[in-house]
Amino acid sequence: MKLIHKNVDKGGQGTVVLIPEESEDMWHAYNLVAEGDSVRSTTIRKVQNETATGSSTSSRVRTTLTISVESIDFDTQACVLRLKGRNIVENQYVKMGAYHTLDLELNRKFELRKREWDTIALERIDMSCDPTQSADVAAVVMQEGLAHVCLITPSMTLVRSKIEVNIPRKRKGNIQQHEKGLAKFYENVMQSILRHVNFDIVKCVILASPGFVRDQFFEYMFQQAVKLDIKLLLDNKGKFMLVHSSSGFKHSLKEVLQEPAVMTKISDTKAAGEVKVLEQFYTMLQCEPSKAFYGKRHVLRAAESMAIEILMISDNLFRCQDVNQRKEYVRLVENVRDAGGDVKIFSSMHISGEQLAQLTGIAAILRFPMPELEDSDSDDEKGAQDSESK
Repeated sequence: MKLIHKNVDKGGQGTVVLIPEESEDMWHAYNLVAEGDSVRSTTIRKVQNETATGSSTSSRVRTTLTISVESIDFDTQACVLRLKGRNIVENQYVKMGAYHTLDLELNRKFELRKREWDTIALERIDMSCDPTQSADVAAVVMQEGLAHVCLITPSMTLVRSKIEVNIPRKRKGNIQQHEKGLAKFYENVMQSILRHVNFDIVKCVILASPGFVRDQFFEYMFQQAVKLDIKLLLDNKGKFMLVHSSSGFKHSLKEVLQEPAVMTKISDTKAAGEVKVLEQFYTMLQCEPSKAFYGKRHVLRAAESMAIEILMISDNLFRCQDVNQRKEYVRLVENVRDAGGDVKIFSSMHISGEQLAQLTGIAAILRFPMPELEDSDSDDEKGAQDSESK
């Protein structure tokens, strides 16, 4: 993301002008724009013109509009952010108050104005404009006949390609059909890697599968690379890493990223950090349940006691339409940081963020045990049972 201009006053009101430069930036823009914000950008508008004779002609004109955002739709495949709202600045083609949908695309400048820029939104701008943040891990999870080619960026897991090939079963005396099907499958996966993986940025390509599928594919790919002199693959052979996964489906990525060998290789990426913290939370939940809690009520009570060591919160919670609720979560993040705690904001489009969403989207590892939080739960249950029996 390119920051062109930033003007935010002490009260938190102000404007920023940004240009999204890659697909990851569109995700940041989706998290920055909220309902009630005003966005200014160029757009195409169909205009009806009436001639002197009474006949009408329509033409498409490029104009700059400022709308007050009422609904937000993010198309992850096309990487387009669609903002619908009413025009709030006089324009020769569009009346005041008329509805229009602005399409924010890559390399299209837009101006975003908020009544109040909170710390989470300002942090996201700093993070998105940091050139070191990029998709530095690729993963191919596969099984016979099925593969997912994924890019793991700091904020999301992008499935770039899904490959499905029907492979005939091995039959006695007729193995050729099976081998032909496998070769076709491996070829499709190799072409997908060449198409979607940018080896200038990617530090590590994980090949994961049950059984020996990954080993056979790796062998096939580099035989082809030598045969066809594919320098891109030959020069980056050291970046490939073969690990076990339970299946070729996307959800297997979670276990793949937890492999100690993978963690070492991608230790400095945000993705690995999130997976590691979540794993730590699950371990704590089993071994010391009075130091691991999830759910808004418990986490807020732990924050009041300055007990939170690590707060895990989904970025989905900051996109809620209720302004007061968003403010409550922002205040929680600020309080935890002020008390010396660490805050991890998980992306809802990342595999670890999907796991956190199953735990209500908010969880915490505490500095010291708080068994009274567990007791309050049992008291509530007891009270509910008593009232039911009455």
